[in-house]
Amino acid sequence: MNLPLWQVDAFADRPFTGNPAAVVVVPAWPDEAWMQAVAAENALSETAFLMREPEGWRVRWFTPRVEVDLCCHATLAAAWVVLNRLEPGGGAVVFASKSGPLAVTRDGVRLVLDFPVNRARPTVFPDGIESAVGAPVREVLATSGHFVCVVDSADVVARLQPDMAAVARLSRPALIVTAAGDGRVDFVSRFFAPRKGVPEDPVTGSAHCVLTPLWAKRLGKTTLVARQLSARGGTLFVEAHGERVRIGGSVVPYLEGVLAAHP
Repeated sequence: MNLPLWQVDAFADRPFTGNPAAVVVVPAWPDEAWMQAVAAENALSETAFLMREPEGWRVRWFTPRVEVDLCCHATLAAAWVVLNRLEPGGGAVVFASKSGPLAVTRDGVRLVLDFPVNRARPTVFPDGIESAVGAPVREVLATSGHFVCVVDSADVVARLQPDMAAVARLSRPALIVTAAGDGRVDFVSRFFAPRKGVPEDPVTGSAHCVLTPLWAKRLGKTTLVARQLSARGGTLFVEAHGERVRIGGSVVPYLEGVLAAHP
């Protein structure tokens, strides 16, 4: 059986920007090693696998190296596929996942994710953090899976050239570097996870589950515009809503086809 496959650019306003993700629809869950091999072959930061269940759709996400518990941009991509190709005309979809139910709704030309907050807490400076980042660090916070480094300006974030080997040695698998915006947006960031096979992720929705409550508190506002300053770049429209974060963005399709490598 040939499996349907799409590749789309999430958090993009035109082709070849935002964060590309693959979406594969399967009739039953294949062996995990096969899904991991497909994700490695796709060589994208994430491949989402969708399966229809009696209650709705279930989603799983794989980087080229590992399965992850949560991925925003690939969920946005999966929602675009459901609402535009599999169930066209729908206004919302709720995915079952390892992180619980994840709702995505239409809002004009955007899709809006509803994700759980992931709060970062102040922590001591890890050894070698400034060498890993490649710039002076004003403050370090942490979640169970991230170090969050606050630097002086958006320009510093844009010009970063981290030491990827040093980033991979940090005790958290992912590094977020962030700063207040330059007037055009409220805050900016970049995201690095070489240990997960993603040296730099172009646009990272899950990072904004961390950054949105942080910057909402510091800027005194709940609705913000964020920009991830990777080479591809992407804009996210975010809202802090209690223990949830709403993350909106546009999706641009790139290709549609079939996966001929059978599980």
